[in-house]
Amino acid sequence: MAITAKDVQTLRQSTGVGMMDAKKALEANDGDMQAATQWLRVQGLASAAKRADREAGEGAVAVVRDGRVAAIVEMRCETDFVAKSEDFVTLVDEIAARVVAEGEGATAHFQDRIEVMLTTLKENISIGRVFRLEAQEGEVIDTYSHLQAGRGVNAVAVVVAGGSDELAHEIAVHIAFAKPAYLRREDVPAAEVDAERVTVEEISRNEGKPEAALPKIIEGRLNGWFKERVLLDQPYVKDEKLSVEQFLNGATIRAYAQVVVGG
Repeated sequence: MAITAKDVQTLRQSTGVGMMDAKKALEANDGDMQAATQWLRVQGLASAAKRADREAGEGAVAVVRDGRVAAIVEMRCETDFVAKSEDFVTLVDEIAARVVAEGEGATAHFQDRIEVMLTTLKENISIGRVFRLEAQEGEVIDTYSHLQAGRGVNAVAVVVAGGSDELAHEIAVHIAFAKPAYLRREDVPAAEVDAERVTVEEISRNEGKPEAALPKIIEGRLNGWFKERVLLDQPYVKDEKLSVEQFLNGATIRAYAQVVVGG
């Protein structure tokens, strides 16, 4: 019986084992899902499912740029001991370089190596967030990575139109520090804005603010809320008299990505 990728994925989801183990189990049992599950239990491989349930709150993040393309790749694990190991850091760097060259789907090429590492180190290890940005004509791209104990823990890539390499780098550094959640106000989900508006109105009323002044007070507090999470609205970290949009001085941020380990 032919074993399909869907069969392998189904068995992986139900047992928590790795791709190669799921494939072997299905092949050994002629594609019978129930028999393959029992085979995994007998082989002692179902213990991987327990590891898959453990929290992977540590890890490392790599950012690689090659010309007009940049990629960020996160690998997750359970302990900082593993996260800062040479093999772990080297692997996430290799994955990021291949994502730059081939696209986000290139992460699939590393699944076997990750599963070997998972088995050897007995930790829940997996690829986390993956981003690939590409600059078009008239755009520049830059990156920033903050290292801790030899591993990346905060990585940024940004594409800027109508600006210089230096400007793009300054924006990347700002993003690393300020950790914006959205590029512009229009990107914030309407439900979040509405919920915050209700909250600040309730706070203002509880403070006994005059009814006539409420609309202006609410808008002022909403503006402050946007400044905390919207990149273009944030005060620029090196000169808080300027917003990021003002610092851009006519240039525009077309796209950005940020990954912070544990975030």
